[in-house]
Amino acid sequence: MQNQTVHIVSKAIRYIEDNLYDKLALNEVAAALHYSKFYLHRIFKKTTGLTIHDYIRRRQITEAAKLLVYSEKPILEIAFISGYGSQQAFSDIFKAMYKAAPSGFRKAEKFYPLQLEMHLNEEKQKTNFTKDEICFASDADIEDWMELVRLSIDGYPHLNENEYLESLSQSIENKEALILRDINQAAGIMAFSANTGIIEFLAVHPQYRDQGITKLFLYKLITELNCGREISITTYRAGDRADTGYREEYHRLGFSERELLVEYGYPVQRFVLSPGKREGISHE
Repeated sequence: MQNQTVHIVSKAIRYIEDNLYDKLALNEVAAALHYSKFYLHRIFKKTTGLTIHDYIRRRQITEAAKLLVYSEKPILEIAFISGYGSQQAFSDIFKAMYKAAPSGFRKAEKFYPLQLEMHLNEEKQKTNFTKDEICFASDADIEDWMELVRLSIDGYPHLNENEYLESLSQSIENKEALILRDINQAAGIMAFSANTGIIEFLAVHPQYRDQGITKLFLYKLITELNCGREISITTYRAGDRADTGYREEYHRLGFSERELLVEYGYPVQRFVLSPGKREGISHE
């Protein structure tokens, strides 16, 4: 049943990608695949962590960003190509998602994706992970690690892969990189600093986001790695329309909001898991 669900969602993604520059909505995708829109909405959201509407919008805005940097098409034309009826409507949503006006993004000449095409694994997934299956990453894991990094790029804009690979290699050498695998892919990855308790990178594959994997990684840090007095991570600021649920999850896990920051030119907020809240996680 699980494989069939992932197969249907993969077909929906393929249809969206093949018709990305059309005016797409849940009704059209459901009709094309001959499924109830209510059923398709439910399984798409559960499998990818996004609604069909959000996936379409994020993909169209990403492709628009690519056109702004790598083409000379007028912004109005890009707005129409992306499914917007006016340049103002396009500019408003683009600025909300990319934190820059289309003209400013074009001038900066630095493209980064908000949402890449999602590729799902249709093989049977594991659904009952434990913290003991989380292990230190090795050089042999780098390819699968980076595949997940690219898939979850929405949480980490402005990624420079060459710089990131250098940092990842150092984290692996220092035994500050953890990975959770399933079959032939990474279900979750985390890079951290044992001395400071800072989570420098955390990503969970969309197919596994409802399985408590973030909590498992925290449990691993708390119970086995003696990671700092407090654990901290940066994520989207409140109201950021690019957020796909990171803030909500960290709140649910007991993190508290701290100072507002800017990382790589992007507005973020630091979240902290205090020792008292850590005890709650470690004993659940």
